Amino acid sequence: MRPIKSGLTDLTAILAQLEPVRRPGEYVYATLPYSNVIPRQFTCMEMIEEEGITAIVEAPIAQKYGLDSRERFAWITLKVPSSLFSVGLTAVFSNALAEAQIPCNVVAGFHHDHLFVPVKESSRALEVLHQLQAEG
Repeated sequence: MRPIKSGLTDLTAILAQLEPVRRPGEYVYATLPYSNVIPRQFTCMEMIEEEGITAIVEAPIAQKYGLDSRERFAWITLKVPSSLFSVGLTAVFSNALAEAQIPCNVVAGFHHDHLFVPVKESSRALEVLHQLQAEG
């Protein structure tokens, strides 16, 4: 079975079509034990690690289930249809955000990349990403 290759792989084309969009709401990274602490339909993303499950959930859901919701993140989606096989995209935007002193956590989906930045830095992060697109 061949791997599915979907989306753009040319870095210049990807950057020109970056189109960063902030999703509404605020999000929290939560660590869950290996149990159904939160019904799955309420998690945005999950990663199973040795220590437990890392889940990204909307802040009100985290509060409802008694999870630490002090650290809030904005969710920015790069609307460009990038391929999982593209090379250099993460390095370009993470370096640009690092130069601006903006923390960024990245989750790659099949169709798009998703960035989680502190809520207070979200406007600046969007500016940096729009600048990358303009230069692309």
